[in-house]
Amino acid sequence: MRNIPWIPSVSSGIHRRILNASLVILPSFRGRKMIYGFSISLILINLASIMERADENLLPAVYKEVSAAFDAGPTDLGYLTFIMNFLKSIASPLAGVLALQYDRPTILAIGTVFWALSTGAVGVSQYFQQVAFWRGVNGVGLAIVIPSLQSFIADSYRDGTRGAGFGLLSLIGSIGGIGGSIVATVMAGRDYWGFPGWRFAFIVVAFASLLIGFLVYFYTVDPRKTSPGNFGDDDTHERSRLVGNSVFPPLSIWKDSWITARSVMKVRTFQIIVLQGIVGSLPWTAVVFFTMWFELIGFDNKSSAGLNSLFAIGCASGSFLGGVIADRVSRRYPDSGRIMCAQFSAFMGIPFTWILLTVIPQSVDYWYSYAVTLFLMGLTISWCATCANNPMFAEVVPPKHRTMIYAFDRAFEGSFSSLAAPAVGMVTEKVYGYNAKTVNLADGSVAGAYALSRGLLTMMIVPFGLCCLFYTPLYFVFKRDRDNARLAASAKDLELM
Repeated sequence: MRNIPWIPSVSSGIHRRILNASLVILPSFRGRKMIYGFSISLILINLASIMERADENLLPAVYKEVSAAFDAGPTDLGYLTFIMNFLKSIASPLAGVLALQYDRPTILAIGTVFWALSTGAVGVSQYFQQVAFWRGVNGVGLAIVIPSLQSFIADSYRDGTRGAGFGLLSLIGSIGGIGGSIVATVMAGRDYWGFPGWRFAFIVVAFASLLIGFLVYFYTVDPRKTSPGNFGDDDTHERSRLVGNSVFPPLSIWKDSWITARSVMKVRTFQIIVLQGIVGSLPWTAVVFFTMWFELIGFDNKSSAGLNSLFAIGCASGSFLGGVIADRVSRRYPDSGRIMCAQFSAFMGIPFTWILLTVIPQSVDYWYSYAVTLFLMGLTISWCATCANNPMFAEVVPPKHRTMIYAFDRAFEGSFSSLAAPAVGMVTEKVYGYNAKTVNLADGSVAGAYALSRGLLTMMIVPFGLCCLFYTPLYFVFKRDRDNARLAASAKDLELM
């Protein structure tokens, strides 16, 4: 793979031809195999997203039961989330390297096997250290899967509809998050054949994930195979020749991966989105404590599951709504529309966090107040990834670099945001006096709920404000980076012709 400059030296007439060529509309999805008018590839990719989100939501939904089983406090529980998120982040570039050697269905299957086996292992672990180890393995599996899913969608939709494409993936994937949270929270309240319900939930999700992984491997078609003309160059053909010739990527692949990574990290838009994402991801990591907070207030398992479900439904609907709105706004304001939508979404996290954690009395009598607030909060704060970040990433690099840019975004953002969960635990215990040994997890605790709410407030309201502010430089750099990527991709196509 040659290190091709992203701003080719061509005449003004060729410039116009290149820009026109870059606007060719791609089909909304390229999978050839259909069933009842739906692409099998699309169905399976969304099923993989459902199971991925279900897996991520399992542990937070049973924090109380895990705390009782292993005598763990909020800080210990936060470390479990930290270990998974940190390894999920730093291992993400592996997905970009694998994309140069294997088709994405193969990569997705590899990652699914990792997370399925580790999820089942958590369900049978007898010591806290075992849970921590398998959560780390789980993070590696998710690190391989998530960037591959994102680049798969980016290659399947044209520029003007990617917000809706990513929003749809998020909406359908959220079904898994909601289902995983509900199933785990409800099952945690009873035993099955003498087996604790929370453990049984982990094993069920593990088997379902493994099944989806096999189906993705055998029946999903990579968009690059069905429309090679849109992505093909000498590098793509070289990758196709290498597939299946060796188990491990050859040395040339590692060299090409380094060149690609350097090119991606030089893009200003990438740098700015990663900067805002480092702080913008902190609140989303902190919300894993919502279930524990509800139960400390005094809500039972079903009431807590209902509140979490409404928040998840709001987030799922908001991610799709934000993507669709941004698509329409970007047609009118192509250089700034997506940025404005992202800033609005980040700003809305400030008032809703304040209302949720400080204004509504922490009592079981206010379930409906919590329900409405959580739904509206999820509906408005969940836009950023689908309305701006993911669609803009696809526009500022050539197609062959897309898996790598999503992988490095996860690496930088996730590695820092993973600190939020243990930070919430430490603030809750050290600053606000939460004591796991004196708190009654079975019947709730006023003091424990107050302490945890203040820890959440600290780790949510300030990052939301900084996230909104850090989007501002994109007004000055996004247009230039997008035009450079279009020129580079189209110039390569003309060269091959």
